[in-house]
Amino acid sequence: MKTLAIALGAALAIGSAAQAQVGPEKDAAATPLVVVELYTSQGCSSCPPADALLEKLAARSDVLALALHVDYWDYIGWKDTFASPQYTQRQKLYARAAGHRTIYTPQMVIEGQDHVVGFRPMEVADLISRHRDVAPEAGITLSRDGDQLTVRLSPTGKVSGPLVVQLIRFTPSQDVEIERGENAGKRIHYANVVTEWSRIGEWDGRADMAIEAPAAGDAGVAVIVQKKDMGPIVAAAMLK
Repeated sequence: MKTLAIALGAALAIGSAAQAQVGPEKDAAATPLVVVELYTSQGCSSCPPADALLEKLAARSDVLALALHVDYWDYIGWKDTFASPQYTQRQKLYARAAGHRTIYTPQMVIEGQDHVVGFRPMEVADLISRHRDVAPEAGITLSRDGDQLTVRLSPTGKVSGPLVVQLIRFTPSQDVEIERGENAGKRIHYANVVTEWSRIGEWDGRADMAIEAPAAGDAGVAVIVQKKDMGPIVAAAMLK
């Protein structure tokens, strides 16, 4: 397995099972979601199997699968068309919170807690199953009226703050022809490619709360609620 180790730099603090609502413009029946973040790169020869695994996870109704493309492979001849230094920094923050000195691709972070390096589908499946069986720590619903998104949060008596509420926009499906680098000549399909990750509020977890945020366009929309300083994810929801 090929990995790339990166020394951790200065960290920026951002803000377990999840209770989620899935629906196009209005609230729908609750479905528990497990959040899986894949840190990947178009320039990494070890990443395509993990990219394919994420595509399968994205098709599941109990998983919020998100592909975050990092930029530290760009130097070897192919600039990842989806990469952002913001996602590299998020991966570094996870490593720092876990006491790790290096980061890798591919790497999956499940529910903000469990790190899986390389292509290990059975380990990922086991962790998803384990988190899915845990009672939700918070309730969350999403609804959208035109370009305006409303996030409604409710405590279950188990969650405590401070919690960071984050809005994610993603492209559900996209193919890329890679012309140079380790994957030169390959056409790779990517699922749930993150195009925006922003902080829209904080919540103390004590009482119901509503947050409004702009969500224009046709891109997928997801919201996660995470304990501060890269702690566990306690709630997640998405609208497709």
